[in-house]
Amino acid sequence: MRSLLDTPKASSRARFRDRIPRFMLTVDTEEEFDWDKPLTRDTHGIEHVGRLSKFQVFCEHQKVVPVYLVDWPIANAKLAADILKEPLAQGMAEIGVQLHPWVNPPHEEEVTQANSFAGNLPADLEASKIGRLRDTIEANFGIAPLIYRAGRYGAGPNTAEILVEKGIAVDTSVRPKFDYTAVGGPDYREHPVYPYWVDDEHTLLELPLTTSFWGMLRRQGDYIYPRLWRAPAMRGLLSKTGMLERVPLTPEGVSVEEAIRGIDIALDDGAPLLMFSFHSPSLRPGDTPYVRTEQDLDNLYDWWRRVFAYLNQRGVKPSSVKDVMLSIER
Repeated sequence: MRSLLDTPKASSRARFRDRIPRFMLTVDTEEEFDWDKPLTRDTHGIEHVGRLSKFQVFCEHQKVVPVYLVDWPIANAKLAADILKEPLAQGMAEIGVQLHPWVNPPHEEEVTQANSFAGNLPADLEASKIGRLRDTIEANFGIAPLIYRAGRYGAGPNTAEILVEKGIAVDTSVRPKFDYTAVGGPDYREHPVYPYWVDDEHTLLELPLTTSFWGMLRRQGDYIYPRLWRAPAMRGLLSKTGMLERVPLTPEGVSVEEAIRGIDIALDDGAPLLMFSFHSPSLRPGDTPYVRTEQDLDNLYDWWRRVFAYLNQRGVKPSSVKDVMLSIER
């Protein structure tokens, strides 16, 4: 079993039998906490959970199946189960595992920046946390989760093997073109944006989050962008002048015009699956830096409407874990 930190071989690329481009909407369904303060085990809330109901109805109207990647506080929130159980049972939503180790038992490690990346934990502790969360989700939501994302994208050298042992078939922790080593996390700069098999036996499929470089220097983006991490002003200048811009597919901090450019670049580069994401606390104003007012929230919903319409225009169909597993070549 290869590590999720390893750059995959070209031969491990996964393809869809029908060659139709797809997209998937993933929701980091997690507790609220102050993003500007140190992490703690107990300083958080789940007051936004009721907002999941409106978002689920919105997705159903758009004929999109959201994948809720649930962490420990949400997995134990009765309201979350009350809202999502029926859509999950009817196939109008899917559920997965998202590990925030600092709030997930067993609590054996010190809460530190490095330990917030679950892949940095000892293998047995990482496995215990993932196992407890997986089992709790199945018990409370009535569905066995098949997809995993490490909170803060914090996969590690043992994560892939643990996921296979826990019966999880898909990982989506990898965030290409991002490097978190400055804060103790992984480096995904060399990872591709296309789906790939982590192991030769095809037991674990990686669905990386989609990020594109846009601009005149986009072909050199993998070389230039990482070298400017100490110079955010230069990154801003390159973006403003249309020379180079990094575009993750998320409504959080990315305009719809930027997202559409990112979609076009990814599709033109042959990406078979576009992976979108955002954080569930953004569904309530004031819980994330991206949505501060009701107008911001209206803008978030409008972002999704416009993006879904554009994807339909480009012939990109909504997908889900079930669709991927049925359609992928083995």
